[in-house]
Amino acid sequence: ARNKNYPNPFNPSTTIRYSLPVAEMVSLVIYDLQGKSVRTLVNQNIPSGKYSITWDGRDNAKSLVASGIYVYQLKTGSFTTAKKMMLLRRSVIGTRPMISLTLELTVAL
Repeated sequence: ARNKNYPNPFNPSTTIRYSLPVAEMVSLVIYDLQGKSVRTLVNQNIPSGKYSITWDGRDNAKSLVASGIYVYQLKTGSFTTAKKMMLLRRSVIGTRPMISLTLELTVAL
């Protein structure tokens, strides 16, 4: 059940490919770095074969998730693997990410 996603980093979606040598129960879940389940992509019995599924950068409630590193975990009855992937969202204005930083410094004497 080798798996990988492409592209990585991605925006706005990535495709995870995997293959099963035999029919098995498959779970494919996206987690954030705190270990919170973000999206369940697959949770069912699947026949042997090659598969691909696209994650659109949304959570189970269909809301867009923030830029960051996510982990997808593929579990079958006989195999478990996890891989990191990076979502890089772009701003809606222009093509480069926008960063705004304001610093306030107070010095007490």
